[in-house]
Amino acid sequence: MSLLNQLFNRGVFGAKCKTSLTLGISRMKLLQNKRELQLQQMRKEIAQFLQAGQEPIARIRVEHVIREQNICAAYAVLELFCEFLLARVPILESQKECPTEMREAVASIIFAAPRCSDLPDLLQIKNLFSAKYGKEFVLAVSELRPDSGVNRTIIEKLSVSAPSSEARLKVLKEIAQEHNLNWDSSNTESELSKKHEDLLGGSKEICGWASFPPVPIKQGYPQSSPSNGAHPITPTKTEQGSQRLQAPNPPSSMPLLSNNKIEQSVKSSNVVPVSDFKRGTPSQSSDVLERARAAIASAERASAAARTAAELVNVKFGSWKLEEGKSS
Repeated sequence: MSLLNQLFNRGVFGAKCKTSLTLGISRMKLLQNKRELQLQQMRKEIAQFLQAGQEPIARIRVEHVIREQNICAAYAVLELFCEFLLARVPILESQKECPTEMREAVASIIFAAPRCSDLPDLLQIKNLFSAKYGKEFVLAVSELRPDSGVNRTIIEKLSVSAPSSEARLKVLKEIAQEHNLNWDSSNTESELSKKHEDLLGGSKEICGWASFPPVPIKQGYPQSSPSNGAHPITPTKTEQGSQRLQAPNPPSSMPLLSNNKIEQSVKSSNVVPVSDFKRGTPSQSSDVLERARAAIASAERASAAARTAAELVNVKFGSWKLEEGKSS
């Protein structure tokens, strides 16, 4: 019973393979004639663009011409492979494994089937080969594994990569020569030879600022040395400088400190100006650095004024305690 199924399946494979190959050959011939007419019209339009001085449009259109030429060349090779297999269908039908002399033709058709949407017959042939030789054989060909046997011309002509600058310039010169145009290709050559800047990583000017070292800023605050002999307040950490200094509330009989006294005490205190920034920074970043300096300087002045005010309060409060002790 299995022998009958094998013979029946073998006959079905041969008949389907012959039908698909025959239809594929005839369809490829029709498509080649159609594409050749389209190519002639496209080349004529490019010649008109070159004559009118619209070279940028011609440089774009020539890519379509090259792609169509590659597809026509691939169809010509595939047509030869299909005719080769059509004449040897009985050999394919009789052997379980793919013959070595037919491996290139079989692998090339399997590789080109999903890349040639105009040829649905190739997909049917691919399905027949997949059912006969297994999915692993088809997967190895589709992934272009070593010893897959795919024709090199088919791989190059069906590639989706953009054509090179040399290929575009060569086709433009051929079109100009074909239509007897006195076209000066110097502008196109210089434009195609340009190396355009890749802006995916950002502008070079912006990326250059990342190479500058960060501006060091002192975390500690300078100590103030009051002239009245009181013990100075020395912050040990940066976090302590951000906290508010809590001083005892003076009694209502104690005179309040005027703003002039606080300003004089701030001027008398030895506040070290911010001078830890590195000199020689670029002129482009001067605005940002000036703002940073102003912000840090204002913060230091505010903290120094707060420390001085607290010291004066402590001194006044201490003297008030001494007077109260003497009176008692």
